[in-house]
Amino acid sequence: MPVPPEPVLRAAVRWLEKLPASGVARVRALFTTHSDFSDLTPTQYDAAYIWIREAGLLEDLRSRVPVQCRVFDAAMAYSGVPWFQDADRLVRRPDELPEDALRAAEALGLTHEEAYAQVHAVWGKVDTEERSRIGSAGELALLELLSASADGRVEHVAAWSDGYGYDIFVDADRLSAHLEVKTTTRRGRLTVYISRNEYETMLRDPAWELVTVRLTPELKITAVAAVPKKWIAAHVPSDRTVRGRWESCRLDIPSEVPVAGIPSLAPILAETAPPLLTGMTAP
Repeated sequence: MPVPPEPVLRAAVRWLEKLPASGVARVRALFTTHSDFSDLTPTQYDAAYIWIREAGLLEDLRSRVPVQCRVFDAAMAYSGVPWFQDADRLVRRPDELPEDALRAAEALGLTHEEAYAQVHAVWGKVDTEERSRIGSAGELALLELLSASADGRVEHVAAWSDGYGYDIFVDADRLSAHLEVKTTTRRGRLTVYISRNEYETMLRDPAWELVTVRLTPELKITAVAAVPKKWIAAHVPSDRTVRGRWESCRLDIPSEVPVAGIPSLAPILAETAPPLLTGMTAP
């Protein structure tokens, strides 16, 4: 779905301004009979109402966020604009805003700087929610795969606490593994976020390993790989003084860095373990 046209965006603002004080029928009658609102057609008002309902804007009509910002945010996040999921990389300055974002900003009376700030604010919120959803799905998919394939005890410790510094614990007679799982549904980009606690756990825990899981949009697991500790250590930030300390960072991992499968678990994987875990090509 593209960004709604300018008349629909303007109509959406009017709906959100009037609905807190009146019901839908009365506001619709106002729009269709009062000369102050005759610059837009009843069809445009109806299209705007359907859109704000589908975008969830009717759920908090008394929000303190200005209505123009709420409408702009929804136009970016819920209209399926193709660039939005990579806005952190594609839009780094106001003059890099795509044309559809600029048109929406103009229709809503936002400056380029305000539009830029809103794009990154709403991208951050959507990205955080999506990472949480995808991350949980990846952990559970890998947990199921390991439970069926590893000769040992497999526990989802992240379900108990986020303080361990890893998500999955594998314990067998011959070895233990502490797996920090990062998940993506993207094929051309592998970006992960690592916390200070996860990184410091890596430094002191020889059993710690960063494992990446790739899922389809339907949340089916399609690839598993391990990221070498040396690469991680070489790319995290450095604290310059005792007065400044990083708590989390983003790592953009090149496609050639991860090693297919989970090599450290090879000694305890069953002979029937799938190639996803062994890193071996399926016959």
